[in-house]
Amino acid sequence: MRVVITGGGGFLGSHLCDALLRRGDRVVCLDDFSTGEPGNVGHLRGHPRFQLIRADVTTGFDVAGPVDAVAHLASPASPPDYHRLSLETLAVGSKGTENALRLAVAHRARFVLASTSEVYGDPAAHPQREEYWGNVNPIGPRSVYDEAKRFAEALTVAYRRRMRADVGIVRIFNTYGPRMRPNDGRVVSTFIRQALDGQPLTLYGDGSQTRSFCYVDDLIRGIVAMIDADLLGPFNLGNPREQTVRELAELVREATGSDSGLEFLPLPVDDPTRRRPVIERAREQLGWSPRVPIDEGLRHTVAWFTSGSVARRAATEPNLGMSVGR
Repeated sequence: MRVVITGGGGFLGSHLCDALLRRGDRVVCLDDFSTGEPGNVGHLRGHPRFQLIRADVTTGFDVAGPVDAVAHLASPASPPDYHRLSLETLAVGSKGTENALRLAVAHRARFVLASTSEVYGDPAAHPQREEYWGNVNPIGPRSVYDEAKRFAEALTVAYRRRMRADVGIVRIFNTYGPRMRPNDGRVVSTFIRQALDGQPLTLYGDGSQTRSFCYVDDLIRGIVAMIDADLLGPFNLGNPREQTVRELAELVREATGSDSGLEFLPLPVDDPTRRRPVIERAREQLGWSPRVPIDEGLRHTVAWFTSGSVARRAATEPNLGMSVGR
């Protein structure tokens, strides 16, 4: 297959590039690197089946040659990024999604939308099944991301109904692993960076809010399975093991060997209190479920964070703060 990956230079996109190349596919990586990192795909430069195109998907783009699948991962994803790039986030969810869909339709290619658990908002139903419509504040501080992804899902389904496009939707829950940006404001990267620096780990509220953390290799297996399927979904992709943020802090301290203390701050507005996916649909129809336990995944992630290249990146990257929701 020849697969176009929008946002291919990001955390998840770069791992998807690797996975598809490993199995023999050709990959076209599109990214404007507004939040992605060129170093994530630097090791692929010169690969005979890899092509990098620097492009903003919201302004339109074209890909010469055959296209068998389009995986649309482009979007700011961490709260500091989508707060900073609020209009751009809305544009990539609307214009960017439509441009990616148009490319897929023009080539009669499979289209897979990387949506998010944030479409459930601060869920009033727990755990979250795909049938749940969500509890999203459309004018709240997180709305630019939540509503952009909800619109992207609606647009994807409209293309299926109107254009008979071959589309699929995955809803991605909290994912962690190598290539997370040290200062991106997500809870795992923030805790690891703070622990390694000997700083207090900052928890919001009392740390009792829950999340479900999926290692990146597991998540990518689910996206690849969706590319290969002919199913619409949506499918929840995440680890159904639920744990509190305070428990995560303890696991990070153990993985890093840190004696950092804990610092408690007020909860952000609209931050979800509980988050856990029901993944029976993905198990039954995609044959997918996560395999990597969190202690093993954190060891791999900490090892990557302690590498020299990461230390250099952290030194030059602005500290975006932390949001426990991601």
